[in-house]
Amino acid sequence: MVFWAVAATLAAVSFAVLWGLYRRQVKKINQQMDFLQRHQTNLRLTSDLPFPEANQLIDGINQIIDRSREIQQQAQQNETNLKDTITNLSHDIRTPLTSLDGYFQLLLQSDSEQERQRYISIIQTRIDSLKDMLEELFTYTKLQNTSYQLPMEPVDFSKCVYDTVFSFYRDFQEKGISPRTEFCNGHFYIAGNEEALHRAIQNLIKNALEHSHTQISLELFYRENQVGFRCSNDVKHPEEIDIHQVFRRFYKADPARTHSSTGLGLSIAQGLTEQMGGTISASLEQNLFAVQIQFAVERISGKRNENEAVDR
Repeated sequence: MVFWAVAATLAAVSFAVLWGLYRRQVKKINQQMDFLQRHQTNLRLTSDLPFPEANQLIDGINQIIDRSREIQQQAQQNETNLKDTITNLSHDIRTPLTSLDGYFQLLLQSDSEQERQRYISIIQTRIDSLKDMLEELFTYTKLQNTSYQLPMEPVDFSKCVYDTVFSFYRDFQEKGISPRTEFCNGHFYIAGNEEALHRAIQNLIKNALEHSHTQISLELFYRENQVGFRCSNDVKHPEEIDIHQVFRRFYKADPARTHSSTGLGLSIAQGLTEQMGGTISASLEQNLFAVQIQFAVERISGKRNENEAVDR
């Protein structure tokens, strides 16, 4: 009888102690949760209870807290990115718009037909520049959609390079640069999208024209079942280029943003290239900046890929 009395007493004392610990732990968790709600901190909930179930519950709550912090940080980063985007776009679009307004005023005030035609030509150039900017923004927005997929088909990589390069003939003339070319011979087919590939190559050449000083080199190469296009140009101030940032959206090497572009060209080229399963890379050696895209050559029935390399 005494044994049962002692056992009951010990059980009651143990229960009272555990109940006290439980209440103290609940109070502690409530205090920690209140602190977390009122402060920006990396604090996590802690447990003094010896029960694995309670510790498992607290671990689960901590995981939810960690995930909530990640979501909050991402939201803050997105807000910062949005503000930066609006600032950059406002600057880039304001420049040609201000120029347009100025030349329209000159056009209205001019009595010389020769001057009027010159102003009209400049205005058309500024309008084309704005159209290019808006097209880049539209393309970039599409690429940010995770569900966006390019329709794929066999594409003659070599022909796409030739056609794109030749379309810049007048631009090279206006820049006063005769590009050095080194194109391998043959037709190399890849699994891609012709329009997207043309746009990616176009953006590489545009970037070279925008930032080159005196020379541009274009190379079409084939090696180890990979076909690629490399575009390089010399730059005046290589120290201003952060090679690790060149594919970041709105990146511009010139801090004053004096060039009339959105800074999305290489970012779009990267997105399109990767959508087609290719790779893109950039390098800077002394004053020579280069970007190249590369794809695996596809063996397509009825179409022969040649790999005889010659200089043209």
